Amino acid sequence: MLTYTGTDREILFDHRCYFCFVRAFERLLESKSLLEDEKKRFVGDMFNIFNCTENDLSITKLSRELHILFKQYTHSPDPYKGVKKKSNDQVLEMYPKFRERVKASADSFDTALRLAIAGNIIDYGITDNIDLESAMSTVFSNNYSIDDSFELKKDLSKVKKVLYLGDNCGEIVFDKLLIETILHPNLTYVVRGAPVINDATIEDARYIGMESAAKVISNGYDAPSTILEQCSQEFIAEFNSSDIIISKGQGNLEGLFGKTEKTIYFLLMVKCDVIADNLGVKKGDFVVKKQARIVT
Repeated sequence: MLTYTGTDREILFDHRCYFCFVRAFERLLESKSLLEDEKKRFVGDMFNIFNCTENDLSITKLSRELHILFKQYTHSPDPYKGVKKKSNDQVLEMYPKFRERVKASADSFDTALRLAIAGNIIDYGITDNIDLESAMSTVFSNNYSIDDSFELKKDLSKVKKVLYLGDNCGEIVFDKLLIETILHPNLTYVVRGAPVINDATIEDARYIGMESAAKVISNGYDAPSTILEQCSQEFIAEFNSSDIIISKGQGNLEGLFGKTEKTIYFLLMVKCDVIADNLGVKKGDFVVKKQARIVT
């Protein structure tokens, strides 16, 4: 019988998450041309959401509610639209150079995987100070803090169906390069159901040409994560029928870690102490973490 190992526990809301959200939305408010009165009202509404979710604390659900509120105050269905395009264009410009680097490397899978994980730094929900070149340099000069990359490569060579959960714009160009390197015949790439932060949507996936590398679907929901109970039937069908899941970024990890019996490979750069503590690593570390089932 296949059962979940039970060693990876669900990531729970931590008091530090409040302060992270406050800092993030302070930056957002300063970046938009809102009146001082509007900023004060937003802060009041933000803390009302904190209070209303006190008995149902979830990092992913709270993030969704706060970004819906931000859209309302900015009167924009996609406040990060310009930033997303800029990120995609920046990495698309780099794409030919890194494609040649992957082809010329002794281990093309390892090179493409490291680029995809370094690309996870492009997260405007965490910080505006994004140094992609530094992240790429670091990921090539250091070991993963958790390294299940060999198992991932081995599983990819034998499984029939793969589901790849995308995360941020810009980063998805590196995802495309990894998918082109994997060359799996039955791989589906997943984006968000609607704009949230700088996470990728169907529009973004089409813009960077992901459909030439994989089948592309949305998860049908507008959280910066994968919340299974809220996702579309199409997504759930793909999720359940896939042999392994590749999950990019903290948001997807927060939504799935310890919550499913599926075999999942979490690929990410660790961006906060809460996630670092849960994984037993340090902030800034790179991780390839397998959450697996075992035969009992």
